[in-house]
Amino acid sequence: MVRMNGQIGAALAVSTVIFALRPDLESGFSTLWLPLVRRTREPYLDQWALPGGGLPTDEELAGAAARTLRETTGLTPKYLEQLYTFGDPGRSPGGRVVSVVYWALVESDEAALAVVDKNVQWFSADHLPPLAFDHNRIVEYALWRLRTKVEYSRIAHAFLGETFTLAQLREVHEAVLQKALDPANFRRTIESSGTVVDTGQRVAGVPHRPPRLYRYNDSVHAVDSGALEPAIG
Repeated sequence: MVRMNGQIGAALAVSTVIFALRPDLESGFSTLWLPLVRRTREPYLDQWALPGGGLPTDEELAGAAARTLRETTGLTPKYLEQLYTFGDPGRSPGGRVVSVVYWALVESDEAALAVVDKNVQWFSADHLPPLAFDHNRIVEYALWRLRTKVEYSRIAHAFLGETFTLAQLREVHEAVLQKALDPANFRRTIESSGTVVDTGQRVAGVPHRPPRLYRYNDSVHAVDSGALEPAIG
């Protein structure tokens, strides 16, 4: 806690929500997953929580988010974006804590490098256990933001490589939105938007008309002014 004018002020912390696409264990379709860490001290001893920690006085917010993420999960996402600040007075037992929450979107190959042990596990984002503090609410808000943004910004790019097929891009949209999309309508919408560019290349090693490879059109300004920022740290 911080003492200001003789009174105890709120402590500052950072937390990070990391989304990755993974096959659902039952359906086999891609769904959103995120890593959680088991708390090793009170409050909420042994409960799952988002990666994070207190904010040192000499560290920038994004740097602290990147550091705590790296220390707990081993992940170093290419992109990190500030999501929201949560500061309800009763969100933390024993004193007020204001948490600045970041979020990151990672490719499946990158997510596979994360630490997994008894204290770090991946969970389906839509089927979480009761989490410590208000972290269920934080994840719900992050999911709402992601599902709102994916239809009008290039945020889906963070789940893909530099080049991708339209089928892969559609799979990302379907996983995020939790609904099937008509392939023909999706293709028309994406191609008419001008947000992707045909690279002139096709997927190698695939018989019978291999699909075209696309990339994002960097000259098109994203509608969303809160586009992902480069990670720090």
